[in-house]
Amino acid sequence: MGKLFGTDGIRGEANRHPMDAAMAFAVGQAVTHVLKKDNHTTRIVIGKDTRISGYMLESALEAGVTSMGGIAQMVGVMPTPGIAYITESMRADAGFVVSASHNPYQDNGIKVFSGSGFKLSDEQEAEIEDLILGGNLPNMVPDPRDMGRATRMEDALGRYIVFLKSTFPRNLSLEGIKIAMDVGHGATYKAGPAVFQELGAELTVINNTPNGLNINDNCGSQHTQDLRKAVLETGSVIGLAFDGDGDRLIAVDEQGKEITGDQILVICATQLKKEGKLANDLLVSTIMSNLGLTLACQRLGFSHHASKVGDRYVLEDMQRLGAVIGGEDSGHMIFLNKHTTGDGILTALQLVAAMLKASKPLSELATLMEVFPQKLINVNVASKPDVTTVPEIVAAIKKVETELEGKGRVLVRYSGTQNMCRVMVEGPTVELTEKYVREVADVVKAAIG
Repeated sequence: MGKLFGTDGIRGEANRHPMDAAMAFAVGQAVTHVLKKDNHTTRIVIGKDTRISGYMLESALEAGVTSMGGIAQMVGVMPTPGIAYITESMRADAGFVVSASHNPYQDNGIKVFSGSGFKLSDEQEAEIEDLILGGNLPNMVPDPRDMGRATRMEDALGRYIVFLKSTFPRNLSLEGIKIAMDVGHGATYKAGPAVFQELGAELTVINNTPNGLNINDNCGSQHTQDLRKAVLETGSVIGLAFDGDGDRLIAVDEQGKEITGDQILVICATQLKKEGKLANDLLVSTIMSNLGLTLACQRLGFSHHASKVGDRYVLEDMQRLGAVIGGEDSGHMIFLNKHTTGDGILTALQLVAAMLKASKPLSELATLMEVFPQKLINVNVASKPDVTTVPEIVAAIKKVETELEGKGRVLVRYSGTQNMCRVMVEGPTVELTEKYVREVADVVKAAIG
């Protein structure tokens, strides 16, 4: 990865480098410059989630775009996938999202979408980084008469809501159906409830009063305790939890039990297969997906491809292999026949539609996949040699895999951003899983810690 861009844009603590106003200004300038064409004015959509630092960063991006002669189209608070949708449907050249997704309020980030609604390629990000770090941007600005302007798009949220409703089957209705929703004081706080209410649902919404500081704070997709309680208290058939920027969904069944992203993928892929719409009979997820997902795919008659960790790699593999559904266990799911990026509200609509079509409660649909006990230990390491070149680690992994006899697996990989090695084991029981993961983690610590 580059010096500034991580797996999901630029991210850091707000008001500190690299997530300060100076960086946002430079990003606005660099992207506008890179997308410049003869006889064409670069247009860039700018939106944000609800954190307090969003005001500063969106203003700095707007200043960067206009200083380089571009037009900034401001959409205000909107889910990340909504900004991707508006960018594509407006035929803009790019879209900026000011958000740090599921992180706490003090962090923020900048993601960039291309005009087609997809995230930028590594090559484009590298070109933008070189411009920013090269320090030559001040010499590239146009004459004062050729500076750009900013406009506010008042109807952007309404357009996105109409798009989301269009992805829900017309022959289905949510009338009289009780649904609980946790919007995590985040970017879905208006769009999420509007979509489901307009489709007729009897909705209970919680954590929908953002104040700039409470986004993701013990709520949303990372913390479902409030939602589980709300589902049981209201007798809802499902609970829907979104993260701060609205690209993830975690669900709760009618019994108050959390349903994983992997289970949602299997439920939706099964429904697509029944309808003959599961392109290439393929579901894409990451190497971090639960073993139960792979086994469920085998049993249900479609294949499974495991990509590298990160939604951009899931998307790349989906496009390469011709898949229409893919995602991560964390709740980030992509329905490529409907949208260019992961969308929590869209995923929620597809999951509820699958429930209605199957005429089964979510608790029953969730049993399509058995979730194997999984344990992850993060080991701080001094260096990051190729794991396959460290004999002690290779031997420890082989020993555990032999003892698991195909009823589990071992995954050892480094963090992309920290000096850390992640050791994950899945096994048939909680006790065995914990025993094995400690065995491997201890060897990793002794060898490279």
